[in-house]
Amino acid sequence: MLNKYARAFFTRVLTPFAALLIRIGVSPDAVTLVGTGGVVAGALAFYPLGEFFWGTVVITLFVFSDLVDGNMARQLGRSSRWGAFLDSTLDRVADSAIFGGLALWYAGRGDSLMLCAMAIFCLASGQVVSYTKARGEAIGLPVNVNGLVERAERLVITLVACGLSGLHAFGVPGVEVLLPIALWIVGIGSAVTLGQRVVTVRRESAEADAMAQGGTGA
Repeated sequence: MLNKYARAFFTRVLTPFAALLIRIGVSPDAVTLVGTGGVVAGALAFYPLGEFFWGTVVITLFVFSDLVDGNMARQLGRSSRWGAFLDSTLDRVADSAIFGGLALWYAGRGDSLMLCAMAIFCLASGQVVSYTKARGEAIGLPVNVNGLVERAERLVITLVACGLSGLHAFGVPGVEVLLPIALWIVGIGSAVTLGQRVVTVRRESAEADAMAQGGTGA
């Protein structure tokens, strides 16, 4: 759901910036690589130390590259299979760094094996959710389903909760509970989304097989 509305809004906002990068000779692939590097650095440098506010600020600045590179490619008329592959692959790297950084915090100074396990579950389930769609499309199915918690939702929920939780270091009371709540929401939502996609692929594959058999029989 957020993919549909948030992308449309930020695409309009970021179009002038994307046009500026094109004018100075920056390529979409370079933006993708720099953006992912910034997210990984922010997540792994700040989150394992419990610096959730500043880590989230750094990550948020770089995460918008996911919209800028695609905008640039469209303006240049260079949308390509390679660009789509690179963007999707590095999205998985960035997501892994975010939840991996949280898992490291809870495995260490955060002192909660339960929340460490939940962060790892969020990481793994998010990867599998993405894989189910990619694998379904690879065998010729549309995988036409809007999941409950897709990548945009996972990132927004997690980063907002991390940023607000980080305000605890500035003396704001009670906000530290937001991150554990967010991890449970993302974990459960990802599991539901995985189920939605598996059910959709099963239905679409059965329909495609039935059509193929009907065509063969005719």
